Amino acid sequence: MPRTKKPREKGKFSFSRYFQKFREGESVAVVRELAMKAGFPKRIQGRTGRVVKKQGTAYEVEIKDFNKPKKYLIRPIHLKKILEAKV
Repeated sequence: MPRTKKPREKGKFSFSRYFQKFREGESVAVVRELAMKAGFPKRIQGRTGRVVKKQGTAYEVEIKDFNKPKKYLIRPIHLKKILEAKV
């Protein structure tokens, strides 16, 4: 994960990612948007979890940390939907 954006991309973010919606139980990946303040620990960058509920404009995401579930409030711009494969 890069620590900085390219010069032409600095300060910009995607409105579609900012306003995206998630349902309870969906799988999401934590992908930090560099243009916005994250508000969660760096160690959960790249982890996957499940959406528990919506709280205000953020989502409560449950992520397992060494087999212990922990809940974080993360804004939707820092989340990416994971498509589950049907077998």
